[in-house]
Amino acid sequence: MNVPLTVPARLRELAGALKRATGPLPRPTRRGLVFDAALALGLGIAALHYALEYADGPVGAGAGGVVGPWDPAGPPPPPPPVPSGELPAAGEQASAFGSAALAITAAAPLALRRRYPLAVLWIVTVAVALTPADAPRITSYACVFAAYGAAAYSPYRVATLASLPVAVFALSRLADGTLPVVQNEYIPLLILVPIVVAANGLRTWQLRAGESHARMSALERERAEELRRAAEQERARIARELHDVVTHNVSVMVIQAGAARKVMATTPDRAREALLAVEAGGRAALAELRQAMGLLTMGDAADSGGSSTGTGTGGAAPDLAPQPDLGRLDALVRRVREAGLPVELTVSGAPRPVPSGVGLAAYRVVQEALTNAVKHAAGSTAEVTVAYGDDRLRVEVTDTGGTPSASAAAGGGRGLIGLRERLAVYGGTLHTGQRPGGGYRVEAAIPLEDM
Repeated sequence: MNVPLTVPARLRELAGALKRATGPLPRPTRRGLVFDAALALGLGIAALHYALEYADGPVGAGAGGVVGPWDPAGPPPPPPPVPSGELPAAGEQASAFGSAALAITAAAPLALRRRYPLAVLWIVTVAVALTPADAPRITSYACVFAAYGAAAYSPYRVATLASLPVAVFALSRLADGTLPVVQNEYIPLLILVPIVVAANGLRTWQLRAGESHARMSALERERAEELRRAAEQERARIARELHDVVTHNVSVMVIQAGAARKVMATTPDRAREALLAVEAGGRAALAELRQAMGLLTMGDAADSGGSSTGTGTGGAAPDLAPQPDLGRLDALVRRVREAGLPVELTVSGAPRPVPSGVGLAAYRVVQEALTNAVKHAAGSTAEVTVAYGDDRLRVEVTDTGGTPSASAAAGGGRGLIGLRERLAVYGGTLHTGQRPGGGYRVEAAIPLEDM
């Protein structure tokens, strides 16, 4: 139920609206402050000069103080003569002082019209209200500049909109007197100054528009470059994942198929075991490929609704099975043994859970090193060591050396480069090289955070 507001409550609400600001007070630039100070000084001098002339006698006053017609093109009429031997009365001196005070009061605040626009308008409006009706030029010009400053810069919009009609009313009472007149010698100045100001504003706008266009073009180029780099990084990531997934299993399959071909005629049982190993390697490769493709297409599946179950029209859902980690090293070592490379797995330290990315990186190190041993060191033995330290995980794979297989020439060293990039993500390092007694050694160290 809405309770009607009382008069005091409405007054408080109105006062709150008047005091409510739509933003902070403006902070004028040094150039703006200098311009306002020059404007206040120039307008103050002109208004003060006019005020002093008015104090000597109303402009256009003739004998007896009657205001007669005045031709703006001609010289101002002389003031009424003062009888010889008499000094101006004290009232005239006070009038001169008051007119000068009004001129200064109206012009001086214009120096702060950008910083405190509404306060300046109020001060000038009071000065206009105190200005004699037959001397409008003392404060009228200052009121115009103060009203523009309040409308353009004041954050108190409601108070400004309420103050402008008051200023207009104060100016309207001056219309009953002699309106401000511009003398002929000032007409060229009044024509040239707006032209110069407009031309300068147009030039400034053109410069700012050009700078804005240049910034937008630079931002577009930077965005295109970022997109290109992101696409290159994504392609490199996809290539690295496919290399890690495919190379190991395909290398094992090739070696097993070659062994089966050689012994098929003499020992069919061994050939059958080799073909079974080829089949197992192929299935493992397909499973890991599905996992990798599932991760790569997960965003597309989410965009299409993510509701497909593999049996509807939306197609098969991506395989999001966990990526391999250190817990699957036993299966990896077993497959390599079946391929004909004797491998020993040693785990030292207290095994503990590690982040999935670290576990995947360690698994890929062992997988790549054993794949290289199968391809480049046929007839050797290999040893895998996983050491859990207090602050790091160390993985080492060594082999005793052997003869390169037929598929060894297809390698280009991309696997080790991918491993370094993968380990660098987690602050890890990779060291590879020949062993003093023969063979090859691959060692990775990955920092472990406290868990």
